[in-house]
Amino acid sequence: MKHSTYQQTRRGRGPARRIGRSLALVLPVVLVLSGTLAVTRVNWSGDPASSSVLTASDATVSDSKPGSAPLAPQDALRGQLLTELQEKNPGIALTHLQEAVNERPSLARHCASIAKALGRAAVRVYGPTRAQSYARPVCDTSFATGVAAAHSG
Repeated sequence: MKHSTYQQTRRGRGPARRIGRSLALVLPVVLVLSGTLAVTRVNWSGDPASSSVLTASDATVSDSKPGSAPLAPQDALRGQLLTELQEKNPGIALTHLQEAVNERPSLARHCASIAKALGRAAVRVYGPTRAQSYARPVCDTSFATGVAAAHSG
């Protein structure tokens, strides 16, 4: 009798095995989500006093001609961030992109294309290796995708 109970538990038919399998499936998902949320809340600019959020409405359009149509918010944001990438660094531009998307969720559908444009511009300004060093999970991996596309093409 003792032997059959031992065999049954050892084969994993007990409730502990089912709980373990459930945790093995759920725990990685929880860890990835909590890590992603933590990364989005970090001030990546390195300036502790800087808590300003760059929004598309903050962008000034210097290239617009009198009488021309104003830029769409995502285009204004893209232009502002590309300028910021050249004047400062891609890390600050990516931080402001994430903050802008958090502040204005309507920009989220444009986030990937803006991040790719930042990646391509970073390769032109900093070279592929240094540009890749700025990659972070902003808009998934769109910045890194832009870096790779500019480097391979």
